[in-house]
Amino acid sequence: QVQLVESGGGLVQAGGSLRLSCAASGRTFSSYVMGWFRQAPGKEREFVAAIRWSGGRTSIADSVKGRFTISRDTAKNTLYLQMNSLKPEDTAVYYCAADRSGGVVVHTTRWAYEYWGQGTQVTVSS
Repeated sequence: QVQLVESGGGLVQAGGSLRLSCAASGRTFSSYVMGWFRQAPGKEREFVAAIRWSGGRTSIADSVKGRFTISRDTAKNTLYLQMNSLKPEDTAVYYCAADRSGGVVVHTTRWAYEYWGQGTQVTVSS
């Protein structure tokens, strides 16, 4: 059973930084794509970033490009999201997700991801 546990959320002022972590367990993730999504109150869950576990190919949403970086530590089975220059509109619950399909495409749609963490709240004050 795949388990994804996020941590690192919190309250930060605009312009600040946070690093989210997602500890993954229960499988060998070498063929997986791991991603971050976020959901603000009253809005749909949206793609933020994703990375192929093997090889490290990434995809980043335009709204966070240049500010957020996705990475992973394969030895620790941990996914990261480094968030810099945070804006109030980045406020949301951030979710870690896993796509087990094993294809070469780094999916940006939530429906491609079978496993989800419980989420961690990020609040950016103005």
